[in-house]
Amino acid sequence: MTGAREISVRCCIVGGGPAGMMLGFLLARAGIPVLVLEKHADFLRDFRGDTIHPSTLELMHELGLLDEFLRRPHQEVHSLGAQIGDEFLQVADFTHLPTRCRFVALMPQWDFLDFLAEHAKRFPVFQLKMQAEAHDLMVENGTVAGVLATTPDREISVKADLVVAADGRHSTLRQRAGLDVLDVGAPMDVLWMRLSRHSNDPAQTLGRIDAGRIFVMLNREEYWQCAYVISKGRFGEIRGRGLPALREEITGLAPYLRDRVDELKQWSDVKLLSVSVDRLRVWHRRGLLCIGDAAHAMSPIGGVGINLAIQDAVAAANILSPRFLNGSVTQRDLEAVQRRRDFPTRATQRLQVAVQNRVIDRVLTSTAKITPPLAVRVLDKVPFLRRIPARLIGLGFRPEHVSAPVAG
Repeated sequence: MTGAREISVRCCIVGGGPAGMMLGFLLARAGIPVLVLEKHADFLRDFRGDTIHPSTLELMHELGLLDEFLRRPHQEVHSLGAQIGDEFLQVADFTHLPTRCRFVALMPQWDFLDFLAEHAKRFPVFQLKMQAEAHDLMVENGTVAGVLATTPDREISVKADLVVAADGRHSTLRQRAGLDVLDVGAPMDVLWMRLSRHSNDPAQTLGRIDAGRIFVMLNREEYWQCAYVISKGRFGEIRGRGLPALREEITGLAPYLRDRVDELKQWSDVKLLSVSVDRLRVWHRRGLLCIGDAAHAMSPIGGVGINLAIQDAVAAANILSPRFLNGSVTQRDLEAVQRRRDFPTRATQRLQVAVQNRVIDRVLTSTAKITPPLAVRVLDKVPFLRRIPARLIGLGFRPEHVSAPVAG
């Protein structure tokens, strides 16, 4: 590794996930020099959140990118249902949302990130450096002044007017900044896997729920992306029983998968997602702002994490871009970003925790036959009411709209 290299930029974003790439794109679009550091060599990773919700699709429309975006391979989910015990019930209907796209798009996250990167690179003020892992903050007189990062060739130091931590739920930068994390709690973990899909398989469902077991299947045309929900910390016990036992549990919930569960040949075919729900009490310190999972780790319930992160990025761009263009970003501006996004974060987490504790935890610890709760039965019987969960999942509590300036 050769000597250290110094880079100067107005904004350095650490993390090339949905929040980081969207913010980088919007700042560059406004003419603000920005550098995104991504520690991996590419965006290609299995079992990331692949749901692009109507709120995000509306943003793509506002940016003039929607038609091109939807030419990429994707699946469209217009409604959600669940198999609870012996009954199948409809619970959400997206077709009445006040958006251009009234569906959830299923698209590999790497395709979404590649799309944003391609368009961001058209702006000369945008830089994306892959295989650059930020490991520490540069602090001058109590103010974050940049980051130190490792690349395959050398150590780099990036001087920046603002550092944005978008480096995920295990954020290195929020740890280095000493920001206080409030652990909201999660009673579950998730095992992710994929199984081939046959043309005569049942249609898309939200999940299959029975005593002690929850199995979610997302239709990806050629395969099912599956999530097997387990009680927190139970993976060791499941692994100890062996893969044949896991295969039997899966076929007990979805019998038509019996002819292909042997595709799970080894434990490397099963990925453990340790679920956490937490948030920072304060998302910033002087010269540093956290957004996305670095500010608030979400439960996978509703698949809203990626979209909440993107909303953070849009709000940050809307608030900070004029400040960058007219001078410098202040602590008050960073506080404004948190104020804007704090309510939807708290409200979403409160709803997720209620579902976790009142539904998921009870199912996972139950040994009795499961029957649909009254509220779910009402949703199934009264189609109009399915618009409520659709709005909460599809738009959230405070959907953002692009107002950041565009460079002339």
